[in-house]
Amino acid sequence: MNADRSRYVLDGDPSPWADANGLVVPVVTRGGLEPDDTGQSPGATRVSGVSPQHTPAQRIWFGQVHNLAGFRSVPHHHGEAETGGFVLSGRARIYFGERFEDYLDMSEGDWVFVPPFMPHVECNLDRTRPLTWMTTRTPDNIVVNLPQVADEELPGWVDRP
Repeated sequence: MNADRSRYVLDGDPSPWADANGLVVPVVTRGGLEPDDTGQSPGATRVSGVSPQHTPAQRIWFGQVHNLAGFRSVPHHHGEAETGGFVLSGRARIYFGERFEDYLDMSEGDWVFVPPFMPHVECNLDRTRPLTWMTTRTPDNIVVNLPQVADEELPGWVDRP
């Protein structure tokens, strides 16, 4: 590809995002070929769409998080990363608080912000359908797993409909 650079006005120094030929171009991660060699928590599978691991991105991680039907993640936090989430499909619950005694429920189309260093548990409320989140983090997909908590200690988890 021979791009005519004279047609593009770039402020600043774009060289950190240039390809091997010195061009700054979009990078596509093809569906089904997303890397899954990112931070993981048992009960939550994360795949990268845009990340420093396989694109020139330097300050963002963007991907999908899947929770199988009825499953939940272990308690974890995302270190210094700010996290934004969007429920693409399914019904979600996030437990948080000193002993995970508080929670918020979400459904398809809902957005959530999870502050840095906030311990939480991501749950799929549906016992028969998977849950899929679109998630973005800055600066990267930091995952710090914490000690497991028993299902019975999460209010409303065991006896959910």
